[in-house]
Amino acid sequence: MGVRPLDDVYRIRLRVLPTDIDLLRHLNNGRYLSLFDLGRWDMLERSGLTGLFRSRGWYPVVSSETITFRRSLELWQRFELETRWIGRDDRALYMEHRAVVDGEIYAQAIIRARLLGRSGPVPHDELFAAVDVPDGLPEVAPWIHEWAEAAALPSTRRPAPSTWD
Repeated sequence: MGVRPLDDVYRIRLRVLPTDIDLLRHLNNGRYLSLFDLGRWDMLERSGLTGLFRSRGWYPVVSSETITFRRSLELWQRFELETRWIGRDDRALYMEHRAVVDGEIYAQAIIRARLLGRSGPVPHDELFAAVDVPDGLPEVAPWIHEWAEAAALPSTRRPAPSTWD
């Protein structure tokens, strides 16, 4: 299907810019997730999925994400953004992003995403029939299921009032 297989690790080189930093001259914690969006876009483009999705009226949406920080990225520092698929479950696809310097992980994020179309969620069997899905795209690890369940908000068909206990 695309130029690159889906089970590859996709890498782009970035640099921490003045517009990315907080008052301590570190990469702002909220900025990581914005930069990780670039990694997903790069993966979709280089795997050929962007054109396929566009032709079918499909679009991916992030339903939840979690990030862990290990070391700070400083102003002007170069780093690699690594992106890869890590698995699936019956409703979503999961990706991992890493901010890496000299082979060391500085931050890691897990992303849970759904693929939507004009009539709602795209079933996995429809997606997998249209895409060359690697045989090794596994079911995600149990802790990721637990995280996704614990972090979930009610469906848009159910109320989600903002009340504080």
